[in-house]
Amino acid sequence: MSRVGKYPVKVPQGTTVTVNGDVLTVKGKLGELSYNLPKHVTVKVEAEQVSVAPVSKSKTDQMLWGTVRANIQNMVKGVTEGFTRKLELIGVGYKAQAQGQTLKLSLGFSHDINYAVPAGVKVATPQPTAIELSGVDKQLVGQVASEIRSYRSPEPYKGKGVKYDNETVLRKVGKKK
Repeated sequence: MSRVGKYPVKVPQGTTVTVNGDVLTVKGKLGELSYNLPKHVTVKVEAEQVSVAPVSKSKTDQMLWGTVRANIQNMVKGVTEGFTRKLELIGVGYKAQAQGQTLKLSLGFSHDINYAVPAGVKVATPQPTAIELSGVDKQLVGQVASEIRSYRSPEPYKGKGVKYDNETVLRKVGKKK
């Protein structure tokens, strides 16, 4: 039985949740998100809360119950507060520069990397070695951050690379004489 799925999602003031067939739509002050509901759960929108229930007691229904509830919670939080992800560049000469919806990365390669940021994600570089990604879709913001990090993930000997701001890089001891 899902422990997460039991609890209803609270909808704050100024946010509306509607269900049309298999599509759930959440509108808020920061934007609008939609989600295709699986056939294994039922969603009820009440006054200021959304409740999710499984259709049957099968294992698939039980698993999707908590997952759908968590996705709805992330959608509600996204359209009211938004999500941000911060990245840090560590290394000599490593820098980033935001140019509209393009992020120019200098990561020690022979060429600069021009990363096209998808629609729905805003990118900012408050410092040359810091990147801030923000948006209403938690999955999309995390995916973009992961793709940027994958260009030069932090290595364990000197710690050089692109890392999340809250990530700790486990350092290894190098060769000894």
